[in-house]
Amino acid sequence: MVRNPLLVAIGGLLAMAAGVGVGRFVYTPILPSMVEALTLTKSQAGLIASANFVGYLAGAILAAFRLPGSRRSWLMGALAVSAICLAGMGMTTAMMAFIVLRLVAGAASAFALIFSSALVLERLAVAGRSSLSAVHFAGVGSGIAISAALVAILMSQGAAWNTLWFASAALALATSVAVAWMVPPDSSGAGSTPPPARTAISADFMTLTAAYGLFGFGYVITATFIVDMVRGASDIAHLEPYVWVLFGLSAVPSVALWTRLGRSWGALRTFAVASLVEAGGVAASALWLHTTSVIIAAVVVGGTFMGMTALGLIAARESNGGDPRSRIALVTVSFSAGQILGPAFAGYVYDSTGSLATPSLAASAALVGAAILSVVADAQRRGAARTANASLAARRPEP
Repeated sequence: MVRNPLLVAIGGLLAMAAGVGVGRFVYTPILPSMVEALTLTKSQAGLIASANFVGYLAGAILAAFRLPGSRRSWLMGALAVSAICLAGMGMTTAMMAFIVLRLVAGAASAFALIFSSALVLERLAVAGRSSLSAVHFAGVGSGIAISAALVAILMSQGAAWNTLWFASAALALATSVAVAWMVPPDSSGAGSTPPPARTAISADFMTLTAAYGLFGFGYVITATFIVDMVRGASDIAHLEPYVWVLFGLSAVPSVALWTRLGRSWGALRTFAVASLVEAGGVAASALWLHTTSVIIAAVVVGGTFMGMTALGLIAARESNGGDPRSRIALVTVSFSAGQILGPAFAGYVYDSTGSLATPSLAASAALVGAAILSVVADAQRRGAARTANASLAARRPEP
């Protein structure tokens, strides 16, 4: 019995904030200081970011298998590893060390998301308070906003780039201590459920998987480089301390907003609308680097990426054929592949052209493609349902 579901939901929020909001995304506001102090190229910055996404992919795949020990133990271990990796980033200047640390941190982020969700959402369902799941998922945006504010304050005091990593590690560690108190132990004691059954691949699911991969590519370039873009433009450089805070604050209510629309319009149709909205935000930062366009990009991309993440997983779970965990794992692989490609592609194009406009426009086009594919997937799913209903009606004996 869950005695205080709200406390559990807040514990989930803090776990997502520490493991994902800080552990995964604090690289973005720290990146400009690192680039300046260490004279990193955009290619190197992109490779470091991509390493984190490779780790996230590996962690998501590994977490789908049977693992020894309790889910809570894996969650707390992931949060500890994430904090250690954050501190480690401030202790080195070696490119290979940066890549390894962000790789491991990416896997820890995936574990934190998956195991915190498994624990928290299960307990909320048992308590009949599933509506509090929006509190849990608000943790990513909260972690982004709080860590961005911390980095901005320290930068205003002249803190060095490695101090920013140490402070982020301390924030993640303190938050993890609160998680240990708020999230109860896994009563089942199981590491995970048995490996999922084989999944039947339907046409609509394949189309959704492709759309989800385009979404991963489409959002991640802006999410990785927006702060660096602001610093590089003298007219708007004054926005640097605020743009990532705004990004995170916009993400906080986004899951509740978009999933509510998804219940009315359908997950795939809502995903298509959100993709087009996000494409506009990404294009704004590419076509016109100005105060207004940067604010639009931060609010729009921040306010859609977590909602789209949730909608894609909902749509995958609703698809027919096999165990839903297999479908979620497959779309996560596609999403991660897009994330891995995006920063590396953007970095190399920047080093060749001196601008992030071209990769940002490519990202916007990818999001338009994701919208088109999600509409196609919705039509395929509805067509398959009509065919199945007609076949069932044909088999019924006449009275």
